[in-house]
Amino acid sequence: MAVTGRVVRFDEFRGYGFVSPDTGGEDVFMHVNDLEFDKRFVTPGALVEFVVEDGQRGLKASHVQILGEPGVPATPRASHPVAAPTPAAGTEDPADDGMCDVLSSAELSGELTEALLAAAPSLTGEQILAVRRRFREIAASHGWVEGD
Repeated sequence: MAVTGRVVRFDEFRGYGFVSPDTGGEDVFMHVNDLEFDKRFVTPGALVEFVVEDGQRGLKASHVQILGEPGVPATPRASHPVAAPTPAAGTEDPADDGMCDVLSSAELSGELTEALLAAAPSLTGEQILAVRRRFREIAASHGWVEGD
C-alpha cells in the first residue's frame, strides 16, 4: 500500500536520504535506486508517494514517486523550533517557568537525522537508524518526547 510523506533529507551524491511518512512514525530510508523520477527533483520538504518495505537494515521506501509536477516540489514543512540556549547562572529570566517544548518522536528523528548528517556525513543509513533508535529510547525514558 502506498503512503505519502515529505522528504526530510536527501544526499544526491551519496544517493540516499529519509522520508517522513504523513501517517507519523519512524522516518523511512530512501535510496536513489528506488526513485521513479530524476534524483535532482528530491529536495527537503518535497511531497512523495512510496511503498514501505522491510529492508535489510530496517524500513525502506520503494517505488518512490514525486507528487505534483516534476521540478515543482511541494511546499516544505516549517522547520522545527530549536530550543534557546540555557542562560548563564544568575541571568535566568524570572518569567521562565522551567518548561520546554516537547517534540514528537518524528520531530526528534528529523532533527537528529539533520544533526548526524551535518556532523558526520559519512555515516551509513544503518548507522543513522541505529543511533536514532537508541536516542529515542533515551529521550522517551526522560520524557523528552511525546508518546506516539
